[in-house]
Amino acid sequence: MSRSAGAGYDRHITIFSPEGRLYQVEYAFKAITNAGITSVGIRGKSCAVIATQKKVPDKLLDPNTVTHLFQLTPNIGCVMTGMIADARAQVSRARMEAAEWRYKFGYEIPVDQLARRVANINQVYTQQAAMRPLGVSMILIGVDDERGPQLFKCDPAGYYVGYKATSAGPKHQEAANALEKSLKKGADLSDDDTIELAITTLSGVLSADFKKTDIEIGFVGENHKFRVLSEEEIDVYLQRIVERD
Repeated sequence: MSRSAGAGYDRHITIFSPEGRLYQVEYAFKAITNAGITSVGIRGKSCAVIATQKKVPDKLLDPNTVTHLFQLTPNIGCVMTGMIADARAQVSRARMEAAEWRYKFGYEIPVDQLARRVANINQVYTQQAAMRPLGVSMILIGVDDERGPQLFKCDPAGYYVGYKATSAGPKHQEAANALEKSLKKGADLSDDDTIELAITTLSGVLSADFKKTDIEIGFVGENHKFRVLSEEEIDVYLQRIVERD
């Protein structure tokens, strides 16, 4: 532990260390890594895809109740990486914000506005000692009427930005490097190519051959509706990747 952390600067969320760091916010990022789940999000030509590992920690658990993918509105979905209890709290708040927007303005909230709202709430949590930051990263996807496919990520510090492709979790740097190489060619990815790239990226950085029960995939296509792929659909893509390789 560094001198500043040892001097008690990590005890309070609202106090800067002499180096200008907020240790509690940094520990929130550590909590995301420690959860042991890696996720990726990719924007295609006319779609957006999120994929994450599915780990069922106990054989007695019902696998259908274990998920990191959530639908926020009919058109927007997200993958939550980090502490799952914190994730559910943030999803609940995001759904409430989306419903309030719908009630106030009469149309569904755009992806960028929901990402901004979630990030703003996260940022307030870094200012007040009464509330700790949530140890979770949110990757949102949707298809905008004007801008097409959208992909955003919000972190515990309250930072949000749009991406062509992004990742979160313990292997996020390796996944980001792999995605950068894949997207360097600048090819417009079709729906199937986008889903396959998400699977192969996760599989590559984790050095694992996935079964259909080991991975979750969320998808928004040209009909603008968010849906989670079934195990049978995932199996088709896995078979296709095996045949191609």
